[in-house]
Amino acid sequence: MASVHDIQSALSNRGFDPGEIDGIWGRNTIKAVRAFQSAAGLKVDGVVGPNTMGKLFGGGAPAIGALAAADEAPVVWYEEAKRLLGLREGPGSRDNPTIIDWADQLGIDYPHDDIPWCGLFVAHCVGSTLTEEPLPANPLGARNWARFGEAAEEAPGAILVFWRESPNSGKGHVGFYHGEDSGAYRVLGGNQSDSVSVTRVAKSRLVAIRRPSTSGPLSGGPVMASAEGALSTNEA
Repeated sequence: MASVHDIQSALSNRGFDPGEIDGIWGRNTIKAVRAFQSAAGLKVDGVVGPNTMGKLFGGGAPAIGALAAADEAPVVWYEEAKRLLGLREGPGSRDNPTIIDWADQLGIDYPHDDIPWCGLFVAHCVGSTLTEEPLPANPLGARNWARFGEAAEEAPGAILVFWRESPNSGKGHVGFYHGEDSGAYRVLGGNQSDSVSVTRVAKSRLVAIRRPSTSGPLSGGPVMASAEGALSTNEA
């Protein structure tokens, strides 16, 4: 699979400036992808799907690293989620300005990071990398992500929506599929032990599996792991 760094390098070598080649899928990279798509006669959506990958890396494209599987685009929102692993909310009454900035950039009213932010984390990862993807009307509400995009199967980067406390509570949790074992999903999410982390959430709590509608089907399928570590029971 081509990495974000590979795509940025390919764009730069073809004369389309993605900004710093840093492996981060930001607005400069999306702008460069759009410019390349326009020049190549492709649909201009800023999404690197199979057609864009074929034009960018196929037929005379410059050699960039070891691109054995350059026809597979990175799951850019999931790459952003992984990049943020370890980020924590502010201690005590202090807010982490990075988390507050996510809300400001998306136009979401979110004053303090002691308010559950799992939905905000998912909204940032999707909204900052897929700029044309419609977000839920209230992305802070974790259960609202059950109606986001399109239905999906287990695969890295799929959006997993869970109930919290009870199936009928209206409360929930949302994060990204990172793997699974026989009884639980490995969830890469925000507001897990007050941080961006990976935790085990029981499969019995699953409400929905979704993916962005602009991304196309996810590849990779289930990622199996051993059942190690305690189950998360309350992510608020």
